[in-house]
Amino acid sequence: DQVGSMMPANSPATATTMIVPPLAYTLRLLDVDAHLFEISICVTTPDPLGQEFALPAWTPGSYMIREFARHVVAIAAHSRRRPVKLTKIDKHRWRAAPCRTALTVRYQIYAYDQSVRAAYLDGQRGFLTGSAVFLRVLGQEHDPLILELSQPTDARLQRWQVATTLPRTGVPEADPVGGFGQFYASNYETLVDHPIEFGTFDVLRFNAGGSAHTIAIAGKHDTDGSRLVRDLERICATQARLFEPRSGRAPFEQYLFLINAVGDGYGGLEHRSSTALLTPREALPYAGMNGLPKSYRGLLGLASHEYFHSWHVKRIRPQALIGADPGTEAYTRLLWIFEGFTSYYDDLTLVRAGLLTHEAYLAVLADNCAALLKAPGRKQQSLAESSFDAWVKYYRQDENSPNAIVSYYGKGSLVALAIDLSLRLRTAGKRSLDDVMRLLWKRFGKVDSGSGLIEEGFAQIVEEATGLDLRPELQHWVDETHELPLAELLAEFGVAMHHEAAADEPPSLGLWTTARGTELLAKTVLSGGPAMRAGLAAADVLVAMDGLRITEGNFKRQLARKRVGERVTLTVFRRDELLSLEATLEAPRSETVRLTIAAGPAPKSRAAVARQTQLSQRLSAWLGKKTKPL
Repeated sequence: DQVGSMMPANSPATATTMIVPPLAYTLRLLDVDAHLFEISICVTTPDPLGQEFALPAWTPGSYMIREFARHVVAIAAHSRRRPVKLTKIDKHRWRAAPCRTALTVRYQIYAYDQSVRAAYLDGQRGFLTGSAVFLRVLGQEHDPLILELSQPTDARLQRWQVATTLPRTGVPEADPVGGFGQFYASNYETLVDHPIEFGTFDVLRFNAGGSAHTIAIAGKHDTDGSRLVRDLERICATQARLFEPRSGRAPFEQYLFLINAVGDGYGGLEHRSSTALLTPREALPYAGMNGLPKSYRGLLGLASHEYFHSWHVKRIRPQALIGADPGTEAYTRLLWIFEGFTSYYDDLTLVRAGLLTHEAYLAVLADNCAALLKAPGRKQQSLAESSFDAWVKYYRQDENSPNAIVSYYGKGSLVALAIDLSLRLRTAGKRSLDDVMRLLWKRFGKVDSGSGLIEEGFAQIVEEATGLDLRPELQHWVDETHELPLAELLAEFGVAMHHEAAADEPPSLGLWTTARGTELLAKTVLSGGPAMRAGLAAADVLVAMDGLRITEGNFKRQLARKRVGERVTLTVFRRDELLSLEATLEAPRSETVRLTIAAGPAPKSRAAVARQTQLSQRLSAWLGKKTKPL
């Protein structure tokens, strides 16, 4: 059960030093039709009191307890080919009986979760995020280890390859796409921070930020590879220049985009030198595609978001998450900074990279503003509370969530916008949020000091980077639930905000609905609205309004024939009981936001000319030079 190996040439040991690593992991594609991985772990020196093993309950970057141990379908231990008793001591921990010789634990993982946060295996592809698959050897999490990815014996899988930035033993800076074999990790955290893709995929390459970048696309697709490479290269180079204006260098030697093209699905998860992306295949660019369709813009925004995390989350981290126990929640009130700021920069990068025009970017920004205004929960939960409660609220939403929570992604990105514009205004363009990000990088990311941003440390970083004290604003925008002064701030950059009722919007019941077969159900009853005052509840089946049957197709048409202030009778089923409820319709809640570059009338004075010039210069300094549509 012991495995000898050579360290990578750039590891602390020399390439010629033969060692027996303290830990040796082996992963086998046991049965693709049953979706089973088999993993064995050889512990050279087990704890003499009884070695414990544990599977994480969550994966970094996704703040929800996922209970990965529920997918362990078989587990056993042995030493010198003799069985060793293995006792399960809680939901995700096992303890082996004491033994004085090398101990091996072998187990199987059921892998059929196509998301980017877990593990998947079938006859077409395999994928894993290490937290979902690899047991921790408790007490030895900081020890180096090797991982053997066994060559499949199934004849159907002979052409399969492996894609990962986990370094191969003895081969420094190896191509991230290659055959099965042996890999090296300096510790457990490193092991699980390198997702692994198995299968046959199309491979694209480019250089940016002084580093080699690889794209591995799994799934059927008809991608225009040259377009995808060109656009991702711009994004990567733009972000590298943000953090390193002089050198423009990225913080890794190589980076890997793992893209899984599917019929319907969306998501991404960041890692230190790679990202796993799940995208509808229609979002990928195709030959002859004109412009920047919304679906492709969404994919580029997703890639931009996860790539930005290479600096901001994977290297610049909240102190509360450094060394966090993967078996239980790790609380921080700073996710609005780490996810919200990343959500601000993901689309901002697209316009700065010349992929979005100013007008197109403002349209995206307007949608984000409208989404916040439509969320009643913004008046109930602060951003700091949203961050802290992510484990139990944001990732576990129910029918009342829109009334109770606010997104630290969405509102966090708009707070980043407010901070950025405020800094630019108050320093006459000499400082911005970019300067804050660069100081965070210098202080907590560029050199791995083992420290991160403390819970109350952001305002001090802002002041140090810009000379401005934003504590009063942060108190209002982050710790309380005040509305953001975006219209006033944007006006100082020549951007006008327009609030408009959605065209042809009927009177409102304050109700979001969903279809179930031929039935129309109340999905969310909005706080303080007519439906809530009438006593309507989530999951009620809408049967009729004023005696006329309600369907998904005619619901809005029936409302359109009513007037604001009119009283209507709703007939609904709650479970198996028929109810009659009275509601008074109100003005439409749906509100659209438009952001336009304010041209205004031709200036008639030097002061007016100077003012328009000033606004134009501020806009260009914020967004970059104007570009033509692609």
